[in-house]
Amino acid sequence: MHTRRTHRRTRTGRTRTGATLLAAALLATACSAGGASTSAGSAAAEAAGATEAAKVSLAALPQATPPALAPYYEQKLSWRDCGVPGFQCATMKAPLDYAKPTEGDVRLAVARKKATGPGKRLGSLLVNPGGPGGSAIGYLQQYAGIGYPQEVRAQYDMVAVDPRGVARSEPIECLDGREMDAYTRTDVTPDDEGEADELVDAYKEFAEGCGADAPKLLRHVSTVEAARDMDILRAVLGDEKLTYVGASYGTFLGATYAGLFPDRAGRLVLDGAMDPSLPARRLNLEQTAGFETAFRSFAKDCVKQPDCPLDDQGTTPDQVGKNLKAFFDDLDAKPLPAGDADGRKLTESLATTGVIAAMYDEGAWQRLRESLTSAMKENDGAGLLVLSDSYYEREADGGYSNLMFANAAVNCLDLPAAFSSPDEVRDALPDFEKASPVFGEGLAWSSLNCAYWPVRPTGEPHRIEAAGATPIVVVGTTRDPATPYRWAEALAGQLSSGRLLTYEGDGHTAYGRGSACIDSAINAYLLRGTAPEDGKRCS
Repeated sequence: MHTRRTHRRTRTGRTRTGATLLAAALLATACSAGGASTSAGSAAAEAAGATEAAKVSLAALPQATPPALAPYYEQKLSWRDCGVPGFQCATMKAPLDYAKPTEGDVRLAVARKKATGPGKRLGSLLVNPGGPGGSAIGYLQQYAGIGYPQEVRAQYDMVAVDPRGVARSEPIECLDGREMDAYTRTDVTPDDEGEADELVDAYKEFAEGCGADAPKLLRHVSTVEAARDMDILRAVLGDEKLTYVGASYGTFLGATYAGLFPDRAGRLVLDGAMDPSLPARRLNLEQTAGFETAFRSFAKDCVKQPDCPLDDQGTTPDQVGKNLKAFFDDLDAKPLPAGDADGRKLTESLATTGVIAAMYDEGAWQRLRESLTSAMKENDGAGLLVLSDSYYEREADGGYSNLMFANAAVNCLDLPAAFSSPDEVRDALPDFEKASPVFGEGLAWSSLNCAYWPVRPTGEPHRIEAAGATPIVVVGTTRDPATPYRWAEALAGQLSSGRLLTYEGDGHTAYGRGSACIDSAINAYLLRGTAPEDGKRCS
């Protein structure tokens, strides 16, 4: 079963947090979970809602630190060995509720790798891989702290904080391993009322599990609160301004920081950008179209390869899509064996997740072709199941990371639910299926998950202008599946100092994915403060 999210990916088909792939049923949601709900789900009504939302801008907070928050801003971190060579870890306190800062704390895990030199130290560079729910510390230790350009690592302390509710920072837990196995294979293309009821029951069980685990924390894991936590960390680290690279959902987090603290926003890189002005339903619909764009790019490449299993009856992207949809329909009727030690089979839902996961990175296309060939020609679903498991961060012992739990918790708090009932989903199906004949139905139904959330949302769609901030670099990839290019254009246009940097290519995000043009532009900005010309394009 998909959950809406986005994530940072590498060219090899592995996420930079150590898992191998991911996808989302609204995944993108990248950043958010809900949407200003309209009753009929018409595209015209959603567009009008998005336009209306764009008139509301995120307001900056007062520049002076409130006295009640002074103890947090003045705390000293006690650094210790992480167990990973070269990295140090610490625990930082933040108020559970910023409106009542004296009524309880949340403890946040922080990690750093100090600047390696030579050269002048420029301060701290905070990184976030997206999600929401991705472990920033995992990303730092497994990629950014060793894989970012040497000259960047030489002059910056590389720093990460797991946002509240995520990974090492008081993680939210909702279901155990067996319950998650059942949840991920739930049919998200219900054929009748009975199957729709089963899907609703699955969403309710998931939500109830989250609510039972962390009833207080669940109300305080919003993006705004996570951005305020980053400002405490900036101060504790001794930096006058925040330097930051955020990918995917991390762009929403970074833009939110800039909107709240424009005077403290330093060199910010927002790679694979999201549009905060969209209601969730529109967000999900546009992401659905993004996955269709990515799939059509894959399809065009697939039919050129000798091992493409999807070209039996034609080589156009439309026909390739029809062949894949027919395969999904067959799985809906009869799941395939997958050689799984726990007896799991490859269902339509799990196969769809595996395919969507591979859309994040063209480096995974060969692996996807091989997995589809095994499933379609040899009745072996193991390859696609592995792709799906890596997206959900299922461990070898059958347990799961808390990525999906935190993802839902943040999304469902940040925006009102995209749909409030199965009937609203049914009304919206034509729009979603038009956006993607292959994935639209499943992604529409996946957008229903926040309807049953135990906590009311605290956020609404809004513009982010960050008036007064220094230049902010917004990066968009033209065929990005999870964060469509239009979102980067929109965010760069909202930010008063936004500079749009475009990568003409495939995959999710652009920095560190092989484009010397992109990398040199971002490195020049991070190291010398030289922002690229607005509208610069790379390939």
